[in-house]
Amino acid sequence: MALRMWASSTANALRLSSSSKTLLSPPFSISRCFSTVLDGLKYASSHEWVKHEGPVATIGITDHAQDHLGEVVFVDLPESGAPVSQGKSFGAVESVKATSDINSPISGEIVEVNPQLKDSPGLINSSPYEGGWMIKVKPSNPAELDSLFGPKEYTKFCEEEDAAH
Repeated sequence: MALRMWASSTANALRLSSSSKTLLSPPFSISRCFSTVLDGLKYASSHEWVKHEGPVATIGITDHAQDHLGEVVFVDLPESGAPVSQGKSFGAVESVKATSDINSPISGEIVEVNPQLKDSPGLINSSPYEGGWMIKVKPSNPAELDSLFGPKEYTKFCEEEDAAH
């Protein structure tokens, strides 16, 4: 398992993929220190990402966050229909290192929960922006997206945060 995690991290760093088509199809990505930041997403300072498309926003944790967590072994997520509030916890991720709360970058109502994470929580490590998404939300205040980082700002934030530790 450790070898597979190393290979996955290395593939992420080199931006290698076994599939030719990605779910989010970013026009470009910024890859630094084994973490990938995708264009077209917004990022919270608590290391969650959000992709707003039409009436729904998809939310997950960033590559940077999963890298710091280590191997994810369990995910606790709410049911569809539950409300979420910007900056408030909606679930937790348990890794071999620690258990961490997951905060919502926006407010709204959960319309879908990723069913694959129950049996395959490692998708958060191997595919944080695609198969490892956590919830889909109908935003109640789309203007909250304006308070989040863009890709360049988030990359700078992570570099500064890592340098401080």
